[in-house]
Amino acid sequence: MLGFLKACFLISLFFFYLLSSCSSSLPPSCNLQKEFLLNEMHKPGDVVLGGLFEFFHSLIIGFLCVSFNILGFRHAMTMAFAVEEINKNANLLPNVTLGYSLYDNCGGLLIGLSAAISLASGREEQFVLQQNCSGIPPVIGIVGEMYSTFSIAISDVLGLYKMPIVSYYATCSCLSDQQRFPTFFRTIPSDAFQVRAMIQILKYFGWTWVGLLISGDDYGLHVAQSFQSDLLQSGGGCLAYLEVLPWEGDQNELRRIVELMKTSTARVVMVFANKFRMIQLMKEVVRQNLTGLQWIASEAWSAASVLQTPVLMPYLRGTLGIAIRRGEIPGLMDFLLQIHPEETDNKQTNMVRQYWEYVFQCKFKPTEKAESSETKCTGQEQINNVETEFLDLSNLRPEYNIYKAVYALAYALHNMLQCEPGRGPFSRNSCANQKSLELWQVWKKRVLLLFMVISFDENGDAIPIYDIMNWQWLPDGRTEVVNVGDVKGSESKGEELLLHEDKIFWNFESKKPPRSVCSESCPAGTRMARKKGQPVCCYDCVPCPEGKISNQSSDLSLCGVCPSDFWSSPQRDHCVLKKTEFLSYNEPLGICLTTSSLLGTFICVVILGVFIHHRQTPMVRANNSELSFLLLVSLKFCFLCSLLFIGQPRLWTCQLRHAAFGISFVLCVSCILVKTVVVVAVFKASKPGGGASLKWFGAVQQRGTVFLLTSIQAAICTVWLVSSSPAPHKNTQYHKDKIVYECVVGSKVGFAVLFGYIGLLALLSFLLAFLARNLPDNFNEAKLITFSMLIFCAVWVAFVPAYINSPGKYADAVEVFAILASSFGLLMALFGPKCYIILLRPERNTKKILHSAVRSNLSQKQLLPPKEHLQRERFSDSERSGETGPCFYLQNPPKEHQTATAGSERCSSGLNQNKEVRTH
Repeated sequence: MLGFLKACFLISLFFFYLLSSCSSSLPPSCNLQKEFLLNEMHKPGDVVLGGLFEFFHSLIIGFLCVSFNILGFRHAMTMAFAVEEINKNANLLPNVTLGYSLYDNCGGLLIGLSAAISLASGREEQFVLQQNCSGIPPVIGIVGEMYSTFSIAISDVLGLYKMPIVSYYATCSCLSDQQRFPTFFRTIPSDAFQVRAMIQILKYFGWTWVGLLISGDDYGLHVAQSFQSDLLQSGGGCLAYLEVLPWEGDQNELRRIVELMKTSTARVVMVFANKFRMIQLMKEVVRQNLTGLQWIASEAWSAASVLQTPVLMPYLRGTLGIAIRRGEIPGLMDFLLQIHPEETDNKQTNMVRQYWEYVFQCKFKPTEKAESSETKCTGQEQINNVETEFLDLSNLRPEYNIYKAVYALAYALHNMLQCEPGRGPFSRNSCANQKSLELWQVWKKRVLLLFMVISFDENGDAIPIYDIMNWQWLPDGRTEVVNVGDVKGSESKGEELLLHEDKIFWNFESKKPPRSVCSESCPAGTRMARKKGQPVCCYDCVPCPEGKISNQSSDLSLCGVCPSDFWSSPQRDHCVLKKTEFLSYNEPLGICLTTSSLLGTFICVVILGVFIHHRQTPMVRANNSELSFLLLVSLKFCFLCSLLFIGQPRLWTCQLRHAAFGISFVLCVSCILVKTVVVVAVFKASKPGGGASLKWFGAVQQRGTVFLLTSIQAAICTVWLVSSSPAPHKNTQYHKDKIVYECVVGSKVGFAVLFGYIGLLALLSFLLAFLARNLPDNFNEAKLITFSMLIFCAVWVAFVPAYINSPGKYADAVEVFAILASSFGLLMALFGPKCYIILLRPERNTKKILHSAVRSNLSQKQLLPPKEHLQRERFSDSERSGETGPCFYLQNPPKEHQTATAGSERCSSGLNQNKEVRTH
């Protein structure tokens, strides 16, 4: 096909060179070298416009055209009417008479090229021109061609010589290339817009799986290229198949195409071809009885009445099509009714005579062989008495474009001839002259665009607007093509589709638009996974992974990620707030820990009450009652601080929990450490020469030591909170679908120092208690302290790995459990035996029992000198005031001492009779 076009181009270029050449040795004239035998119509004038139309459908041997085209003749008559109307208009081209030369292309490219060359060269055998063959050309512009392929070939040739061409029906987007076709304009929108308009229709009805049939010419091939690229960019769908209709109506090829359409799942078929290709296709469709398709028609056949037959309408009714904008041409009907063969010349190629013969089915000169069957035309026939498509002006679409094309050229010429000298659009602001008018002045783009009444874009295309047509088969059997909407082009808004869906007739039982998709839309919660080797419209639906969703408002080709605080629903169709996890008061674990904390606090209060109530008893007085009271208070704080670890973490709870925990436990362990040191010191003081050591462990020193050790921990907590404070944190690392609320420690160094300080004091207390574990039971609490600190250290040593390996709320639970376990261990180990004696064995809570036990232990440990050596009895002032201090009793006290005590045991101080030493 391409080679054929190139050959035609070279031939036409050669002919044009012969026709337009001037010889310097000859007079300034051009001689016609050859005259083509063409169907033509002429009207003389000062300035002539050319026209190329299809008077006949087909060409047979040589230049014989057959099958009269009544619509092509109406197109030509529309141009003739426009020229006559312009000549009658005193305001348009005054003092200038327009003429026309109309030629038939006979539906063939070769005839069309011949006609175009004839228009450019003229029909006179010789005409005088000015120097260098300049002067008024035979025609200043051509209205035509109808077909895109013809327009391409003619523009390639005549564009070299600056011949302006305004097409009324050629829609190929390739003709918008102004570098290749600088003199080509058209009053019909480009196929580029038609393709985008069709894509808008497809998207409107959700048709994503469609078939495309095209003609094998420039019109169809460029449409296919535009359709594939635009459809991909817009995401409007995919082509199920793309087939080229055979040029010569190959039955085997048509059969294959129809079988493909039948087996395809695409229910929508678009056809970009002329009505003759469509007739060939529909014959095969009828033969195979292919129904259930929704046809989409291009402007080439969307209003073709030749397809609206009773045989084809059962298949084509409901067709949606893109049609050229319909217009009204006042006065055209009267002009067409005045056409009569007697009013024209009597050339052998008289087109009016052939029109008359076609309409009335008669012959002005019947052939001798068929005189009996042919009617002779008289010229008196009445056109009003005949139903003919020629007079059906209800849908003036190509005709309206022809009408606008003539007026566009006329206005361009008018404005150039009417311009004021010095203000013209040419070099040095000059104007055109009718006597020296040159072609380049007419076609020059900026002039044509400036003076035309038709709006063109930068590519010389008309501003696009299409009507949307629907083929409806009425109950009475008639066919009606109804306008159901339109598509308008806009530089700012793109294509605007207006569709009246309630007016559309659907050729389906459901009376609704069909579904035409390769794969059904994926339900919410799934995404589209493209099938390998298939178009993007063919896919499988794959469930979205956890944390991602899809729904009708999102892109179903991807699963959207939920925000950080949200998670996908079980159906994966929407995001829901993530579940929050923290050690709550409402869950069983939190309830148990809270109950245990409150129970421990209650037990501390009870024991404190028991000790206060029995504060005068030897058991309470003999075990450093002041430190015992302070130890019970600190244990109560330890139990209560565990409640800060329960509940949703807040900034203040995160800052307070470890500070309260650290200070409470340091206070508790400090009391135990001081008690242990005092016990060891008093025991050393009971030995000969050791009494001086007790002066460093009086009541003031004991309180000061506890305060100092606790203050150190308070300072550590203060520095930690100021430098890098703990804060609440939403942790999503443990569980993707949960938010674990936890407190980050901030400074790990501060956290380690806080725990390390507690561990140091606990270890020191444990070592001292362990070393003093063999002292008399009633003389000190070393064994109880040793056991309690062993429990304390064991709990916290086990806490470290358990805390590290416990995620989320379980880490808080482990820490609370360690606090409660260590607190209960200290409480039970230190105060359990004492409460047992105070409450259940009160008979053992006497000085006599305590002192006899001490003497027994001292004898067993051999802490006293032999019987023959007498020791002085030591006792403190506290004994005198009722408190029982550590005393050493003589195993054989003298009678006078027994009398003095009156049955009660007295102790005298061996350190200093005037100095009081208390141990609490």
